[in-house]
Amino acid sequence: MAYWLFKSEPATWSWDQQVAAGEAGTYWNGVRNHLAKKQLMAMQVGEQGFFYHSNEGKAVVGIVAVIRPYYPDHTDETGRFGMVDVKAVRALPRPVTLEAIKADPALADMVLVNNSRLSVQPVSEAEWARIRVLGGLD
Repeated sequence: MAYWLFKSEPATWSWDQQVAAGEAGTYWNGVRNHLAKKQLMAMQVGEQGFFYHSNEGKAVVGIVAVIRPYYPDHTDETGRFGMVDVKAVRALPRPVTLEAIKADPALADMVLVNNSRLSVQPVSEAEWARIRVLGGLD
């Protein structure tokens, strides 16, 4: 099982909106970067990802699960990009800030630290476990 990180600006799509979407979840659209597209294409139903608030807050705030694999993004007029559907699984009891992630030596190689502009990112099993601990889940 792979783990992921999904970045969203809270003013555009917040954790609260993701939670409000309920069990039906919602599509994760608007990705227009080819590397992020490859990440979306690799996702399998049931895999989980961190929900990260970018720009405002800059913190991992929750966990989502992929509920529908890659399919065409209806907002892409070129037809080159796609999306997956995700649903909220649970909030982190303590949001894990970008500052805390950068300060933790165990997370020094995390894509978020080294390529912060990528909107959809892989997360290693060790990084997944460490952020869960920092977020108060384990």
